[in-house]
Amino acid sequence: MRFSSTRDFQRALERALRRAGVPMAYSGGFHPHPKISYANAAPTGTASEAEFFEISLTRRVDPAAVAAALDQALPPGIDILEAVEAEPGALADRLQGSVWQLTFRDLDDAAAAEVDRALAALLAADVAEVTRMTKTGPRTFDTRSAVVRAATTDGGRQVELVLRHTTPAVRPDDVLNAMRTLAPSLPVDPPLTVRIVQGLLDEDSAEVRDPLA
Repeated sequence: MRFSSTRDFQRALERALRRAGVPMAYSGGFHPHPKISYANAAPTGTASEAEFFEISLTRRVDPAAVAAALDQALPPGIDILEAVEAEPGALADRLQGSVWQLTFRDLDDAAAAEVDRALAALLAADVAEVTRMTKTGPRTFDTRSAVVRAATTDGGRQVELVLRHTTPAVRPDDVLNAMRTLAPSLPVDPPLTVRIVQGLLDEDSAEVRDPLA
């Protein structure tokens, strides 16, 4: 599922909402659309266990019943874990940080040690800039300020990142590119990247808490 785009997910969700008989509210005008708010979607090529969206309904329903019906209607690989009544305010305001897990495959001990060295160099830097192509052209920004916490496990074969949500958003591949700038011999094969959690960021503890709690 990591190769499905945000638009693929949106189409699958809209079809599932119709199949599940969810009483969706629609926008007005000549081309009405279901009122769905998406926030901070994971980039294509990464897997995620923590995506959120908000839907507007025409009547009050049991959130657990909606979750069960949607889960049945969605294709394999997209699972509804929880549904709650929306709180006042924007959903995006409660998604302040993410925990990412990056797993490098088939590394020997020397390459794993290079991952350790590259991450240590990143954490020691005050600024680590990268340039990414955007819709409006190339954009250069700092990745270091978005890294709240980072550590390697399994002898350097796995990296856990806690990233603060910023504008522009700093993605795990941006952090990897910054690490490669500081340590050019970092393994070139992209790791398997999974978002484990996203939600409210506690700056003091560097923990990310459930935004629906």
